[in-house]
Amino acid sequence: MRTEDGPTPLERFIRGILPENPVFRQMLGLCPTLAVTNNVKAALTMSAAVLFVLFSANVIVSLIRGLLKPHLRILVFTLTIATFVTIADRVIAAFMFGMSKQLGPYVPLIIVNCIIIARCEVCASRQSVWHAAADAVGQALGFTLALLSIASIREVLGSGTWLGMRVMPGVWPDWVIMVLPPGAFLTLGLLLGLVNWLGTLRRRPAS
Repeated sequence: MRTEDGPTPLERFIRGILPENPVFRQMLGLCPTLAVTNNVKAALTMSAAVLFVLFSANVIVSLIRGLLKPHLRILVFTLTIATFVTIADRVIAAFMFGMSKQLGPYVPLIIVNCIIIARCEVCASRQSVWHAAADAVGQALGFTLALLSIASIREVLGSGTWLGMRVMPGVWPDWVIMVLPPGAFLTLGLLLGLVNWLGTLRRRPAS
């Protein structure tokens, strides 16, 4: 079923940033969220790759939504996403070889990122190109916000730097655990708790 009913492009955009944040609200894309957030540069590079792939895939799927067959739609989504992931991966390898080695397999794994497949199914295959484009940008910004917040905390506390620049006093002891896998789980858990607590406060009726 293909329909234009649903949120407007602006609503799609706004929802993706906070109300339907892919990491903090939908709990999607946790693999790269945990794996590449030990420093801000890696987090921003991954976010840019996801933005490119998500925007491109959403637009293409929306353009061909009238041709999609129910039993083939996931295959079409995957092939479309894989095309743009390959482009992103090769561009990063060509112009940012060190970062490509640092990110390792996580850029190619964008192919199976639940965020992108979900947006193709929920929005792009059902609404216009404008809806799909706005949804992609909003979701990508929400993903960037999540990765940037986690990476900032981990890099500052774990290395005393932000974007490679020293920001903590020299006497500050580096919490090495923060740039290791346990630090990713700890930071994500604390931020999820904070987001849920703030959401509870907003929903609480005024006395």
